[in-house]
Amino acid sequence: MSQFRANREVVAVFVAKGVRTFCYGYLGILLPLYLTDLGLSASGIGASVTLTLVGSAALTWGVRAPAERYGARAALSGLAALSLVAAALLLLARAPWVVVLAAMLGNVAVGAGETGPFLSIEQVVIARAIEPVGAPRTLFAGFLLAALVQIAAYAALGRVAIARAVGVAPVRSTPLIRRLAALFSIDSFAGGFVLQSLIAYFLHERFDLGLEELGRVFLVAQLLTAASLLLAPRLARRFGLLPTMVVTHLVSNVLLIAIAAAPAAWIAVALLFGRQLLSQIDVPTRQAYVMAVVDDREREAAATTTTLWRTSAQAVSPLLTGWIMQTVALSAPFVLGGGLKIVYDVLLYLTFKDVEPREV
Repeated sequence: MSQFRANREVVAVFVAKGVRTFCYGYLGILLPLYLTDLGLSASGIGASVTLTLVGSAALTWGVRAPAERYGARAALSGLAALSLVAAALLLLARAPWVVVLAAMLGNVAVGAGETGPFLSIEQVVIARAIEPVGAPRTLFAGFLLAALVQIAAYAALGRVAIARAVGVAPVRSTPLIRRLAALFSIDSFAGGFVLQSLIAYFLHERFDLGLEELGRVFLVAQLLTAASLLLAPRLARRFGLLPTMVVTHLVSNVLLIAIAAAPAAWIAVALLFGRQLLSQIDVPTRQAYVMAVVDDREREAAATTTTLWRTSAQAVSPLLTGWIMQTVALSAPFVLGGGLKIVYDVLLYLTFKDVEPREV
């Protein structure tokens, strides 16, 4: 019976995450172009992405207490309800500030991968369950439907709560968690220069790619990302979590920097595809590594702390990106982001090469 319940909870999380990230995939491309149509400049686009990430960081910080007190089902259902409100605002409003507010409330992902409050709670649920304009309105309506599906899916979760004993000693992994969070924040700060929304804006402005062409580009990019998720466990089993994270991520950042010098759209897109095939291999391995190097009772702290630091750091750079695109060069963020990410890869390996996952 316990195994059936665990499987049911994993399926519920995957269903909810599936419909949510499906919407995030097109919203991350649509919103910067939609806001451009509403009159925002590159600096305005960068500021809107920053505000969206600030909202995500605030939700990540705020969701930990309800998750600990009432369980994952209540916390995740509340977040899905906020997505419902956000979708309604997107359908009804055309003022740019309302669109940005909706993106903040709905924790709309602006990158290729998801960060934020949903992720910080869902990864704990899974770790415990498996130990060891017409078109915009149509898409916004899809976001609303996805929020309803999430609410229904999360209703299937059991009351996943933290087992805390009275008078327990302080979390022993706090220094390790802080080191992880600090390094992850460097990666996220660098990633904020090249979020999917900003890459879509770059391709639109540099090569004049429209929404339909961008949709095809990012469809393939996300399929390659999905393929990378299938490669991640195989590589991790053979080479280990940390080497898999570092090597694949480092190579992907070389490709990222090369996009800045691409003379034609097809070359830039080809480099983007190569980057997407490699850059997301570190996501599941990173999450697995974080869950594996701390005790079970420390997992909420590890997940929320690292996610909060990542999201907070990522919120800063998009604001700079808009200004850099306008005053330095449209392609400059690719060099800055890729270079900083390579620094992160080296520091991560040197810092944690001797830290082994704990036995569960």
